Amino acid sequence: MKTVLVLHGYSQNAVIFSKRIGALRKECKNVEFVFIDAPHILQPADLVFNSTRLEELGLRAEVQANEASIAVESDPSLTPRAWWKPNLERTAAYGLEESIMVVKEALLKRKFDGVFGFSQGAAFAAVVAALLENPEVYPPFLVDGKPPHPPFEFCVAVSGFKVEDPFCDPLWEKGFNTPTLHVIGKTDVVVVEERSHKLLEVSHTKRVEEHLGGHFVPSKGPWRKFLAAYLANPSGDHRSPEAGAVTPVSSYSGTVTPQPEYAATGSGSLTPATLKL
Repeated sequence: MKTVLVLHGYSQNAVIFSKRIGALRKECKNVEFVFIDAPHILQPADLVFNSTRLEELGLRAEVQANEASIAVESDPSLTPRAWWKPNLERTAAYGLEESIMVVKEALLKRKFDGVFGFSQGAAFAAVVAALLENPEVYPPFLVDGKPPHPPFEFCVAVSGFKVEDPFCDPLWEKGFNTPTLHVIGKTDVVVVEERSHKLLEVSHTKRVEEHLGGHFVPSKGPWRKFLAAYLANPSGDHRSPEAGAVTPVSSYSGTVTPQPEYAATGSGSLTPATLKL
């Protein structure tokens, strides 16, 4: 049985993301998913930040944010959260240190084999993986001079990106070696493919899989089976969920060219809060 720490995306929370990947959880018979909440609660004003981009996508920020506010009032479990709040230029991640301490507490409570993150959670998963390899970068992360947890055996980053913040500079200088599966959506307009590739540059031990869908965890049958197999045995050789190609996990390399018959669909919805990560 593998135990996996799960980090939700921006504007989601543990309950929301757990439901979003319900089909994957059912597929994973030998994996325990542990979902935790990000510490920063988003307000309606946080959900309206890029009206020009929203208009391009045919969305109205005011309506979406108002709907989110009403939903939260009727059901607290829908409270949108974030691991940090970015500035307009995406050169700072405000509140990142607080989130690191939240993860530290989770790591002290139990042993995790790996970490699984989506969107901002995927970006944060890479930060945590890198920090466990070089914990001296942030002394408050240490416990009696030692890291709170061994380095992860693996990391899964779906729609991930490289966090740009001075805090992360020393982490990215060395990069990180935790074996990482990067899942990228070819039509993702929230975290575009080029942005995900920046994370690949600092991920030294990687496998890359692409799907034709957008900003969500792919949930078609081949993808569920592939992710379940990877999470249960990340060091094994698993057939790619796209194109029928085989990319040995042991090599952690090779980008698969997707084919139409495996175009992925998912339950993730595009909301204003997901547009600026």
